[in-house]
Amino acid sequence: MDLQGVWANNAATPLERPDSLAGKAIFTDEEVARLRASAERLFGGADDAAFADGVFNAALADVEKNVSRDGGTGNYSSVWMVDREFENRTSLITDPPDGKVPSLTTEAEARIEAARKYQRDHPADGPEDRTRQVRCITYGIPRVGGLGAGYNSYYQIFQTPEHVVMLGEMIHDARVIPIGDMPHADDSIRLWHGDSRGHWEGDTLVVETTNYSPKSGYQGSAENLHMTERFTLAGPDRLHYEIAVTDETTWVRPWTAMVPMSRSRDPLFEYACHEGNIGMAGILAGARAEESAAEQNGR
Repeated sequence: MDLQGVWANNAATPLERPDSLAGKAIFTDEEVARLRASAERLFGGADDAAFADGVFNAALADVEKNVSRDGGTGNYSSVWMVDREFENRTSLITDPPDGKVPSLTTEAEARIEAARKYQRDHPADGPEDRTRQVRCITYGIPRVGGLGAGYNSYYQIFQTPEHVVMLGEMIHDARVIPIGDMPHADDSIRLWHGDSRGHWEGDTLVVETTNYSPKSGYQGSAENLHMTERFTLAGPDRLHYEIAVTDETTWVRPWTAMVPMSRSRDPLFEYACHEGNIGMAGILAGARAEESAAEQNGR
């Protein structure tokens, strides 16, 4: 099966079903039409843009005007943002049936809170204290939920009989996935995007990924994440991308999500992480200036 081409994830559907839609897995066609009309009214001009689930939530609430979370400084103009795609589903998560990420284990709750406390206490001691996104390392694999849709969310797939390459627009992330029976890397080898191996089940490409780095992360999981991805053509211009994730140290049960992707006729363009890619220098310089000012005021 030929999956090659550029594919876009511009789904407006949130990863998790909002509480206000509890028990409602599917919108009617009329409800979808109202959501699209609301989104066009809110984001079809040059007003402040919305990111991640903000487009869906604003359209669902049918607010009078989208209020940027950046307050007085404003945000990107909607002119520069891609149009999001509404569908009948109320969550990308297909299992559990409630459309929610399963509860965290007690171990995961403690781990995540410890990481948050460290970040509060050490926001910018050095480059390593900033997130991997701010450091322009990676937004992680998978990019499902949050900024995974509508924001540098295009992917180009290349195929040979032995490999599939998936090039992401965001931070130029590229995955080279061997196809066949090659074993995974030794457990001691840990990678930002994990170690992936692919095989075909009929016309579906199945990719198993393990060996994530402890410094990576997805929804609270890291080195114990096991992800199974399934890529299936649902039409000439439609690709169904399903992820099933398991980590007994993070969630009380596995869960699954499906992202509809659309074929793009446009190529990928160059990605710039910061203006001039020098944002990190400014972040650290600002922190040092604040420390110096505090020291002088304390004298």
